[in-house]
Amino acid sequence: MARFKRILLKLSGESLAGEQKQGINIERLNDYARQIKEIAGMGVQIGIVIGGGNIFRGLSGAGKGFDRVKGDQMGMCATVINSLALSSALGAIGQKNRVLTAIRMEPIGEFYSKWKAIEAMENGEVVIMSGGTGSPYFTTDTGSSLRGIEIEADVMLKGTRVDGIYTADPEKDPTATKFHDITYSDVIAKGLKVMDITATAMCMQNNLPIYVFNMDILGNLKKVIDGEEIGTLVHN
Repeated sequence: MARFKRILLKLSGESLAGEQKQGINIERLNDYARQIKEIAGMGVQIGIVIGGGNIFRGLSGAGKGFDRVKGDQMGMCATVINSLALSSALGAIGQKNRVLTAIRMEPIGEFYSKWKAIEAMENGEVVIMSGGTGSPYFTTDTGSSLRGIEIEADVMLKGTRVDGIYTADPEKDPTATKFHDITYSDVIAKGLKVMDITATAMCMQNNLPIYVFNMDILGNLKKVIDGEEIGTLVHN
């Protein structure tokens, strides 16, 4: 039996780029699609939020002279591009899915509402929620927290390129040790870079657990759903 009935899966745009660091790595995209279809077949209801950092990041754009609001709007559009790519990859392997957008842009995607998202998930569709929150100054981490809370997900699964949360960046510090579980308060107090503070605080206030794991290893998403402890749980 699946560990969770309904999940919010958060994927970073950078993860879609793979080793090429920008754009979309088709092999990585297809790996993700296969993993998502596998757990959909187990009856798990799936909502997905994807970042856009592989294409454009609003905050970094502001540092290069872009107007911050326009930069963030460009970042929102980047998340839509990634969402359409994942939608296409899922459709190619026979997985029903739907792209919802936080800003009206039919016919690219349907305008988001909680009820539309839940109805689609209950009908077996994977729902990809794009465009962040629809407002500037909010990260896609905050957008994923908001959507996870709205759709009443059991957990937010944060798929990354590392296998959990560490005391320091394991790619830079070989002495870094992994947390198997940690509280939201400790994440904030220790300054651990799981998500931005706003996103973490939203999850804490609404009791939405976060599970951080390595999505880049094929089969890991199913392992999380099966209850294998391969990452880090953040909780109250």
